[in-house]
Amino acid sequence: MKKRVLLILMITAFLITLSGCQHVDALAQAAANGDIIDHGTANLISLSARAFSSAAENVTEEQEYYIGRAVAANILTSYKLWEEDPKLVEYLNYICAAIVLNSPRPGLYNGYHVAILDSNEINAFATSGGHIFLTRGLINVTRTEDSLAGVIAHEIAHIQLRHGIRAIKTSRITQALLMTATAGIGNITGMDTDELRDILNESVGEIFQTMVNSGYSKEHEYEADIAAMYLLASAGYHPDALIDMLIALQTVRSAGSGLSKTHPAPRQRIYFAEKALGRFNVADNRLERQDRFNEALKLGVALQQAAPR
Repeated sequence: MKKRVLLILMITAFLITLSGCQHVDALAQAAANGDIIDHGTANLISLSARAFSSAAENVTEEQEYYIGRAVAANILTSYKLWEEDPKLVEYLNYICAAIVLNSPRPGLYNGYHVAILDSNEINAFATSGGHIFLTRGLINVTRTEDSLAGVIAHEIAHIQLRHGIRAIKTSRITQALLMTATAGIGNITGMDTDELRDILNESVGEIFQTMVNSGYSKEHEYEADIAAMYLLASAGYHPDALIDMLIALQTVRSAGSGLSKTHPAPRQRIYFAEKALGRFNVADNRLERQDRFNEALKLGVALQQAAPR
């Protein structure tokens, strides 16, 4: 049975590259009517073709938002929002607005929104819907507005480069294959297409969880760092601040949790960021923003006094 399903998957994938989903569906049914293959196999090929086609479709900005909202909802099942200082949240959103203003994607379906997670863990998340989450622990590591902007710019880069969607699309293809393989069992167990679709929908939640727990690929993280440096420079922040932040993360890095679990080692990221630094010529005026930064964070006292997690 497994060999049959695998063979059908390979044949379907090959045929789709040649003729498209609708033609594969028609060919499969014609083959069944001509007694070349049985109707069960034909239906399995047709279902596989539709699954492949669905996985390859383009994702609109509206779909990006709703996918991102689902990811954000999953994040908030693991972390509480920290809302003790609305002015600090407002400050973070002002920084975000300054960064996206001159960026390639200044607007999203529902805009960009920064929030603080009530956790001492050093971590950050961004969804395709424009949601950016920074933990208290990560904010406490920052020492200047520019380094804080570097963190936010990195998350904005993930959004603008569509790293989340690219990861989801890859996973969707995998899930489509799994769904089709399950269809082979369905021919025996009597499972119908609606039930199979429910299995696929449930798997989507697992994809979101994988994104949060496993993180992006190293290539995507390096790409986001370089893009963040461009975003910082365009907004008047110094790109070197991202390197300052990475050095700080290297000092406080603890294996097995937070950024250490979902990101490459800071040393590797620093290496690539330093190679890119020569591309920028931005005045280093970060000291002019220090008073504003200190006032917004109140020297980190409020964040540090929050309940430990």
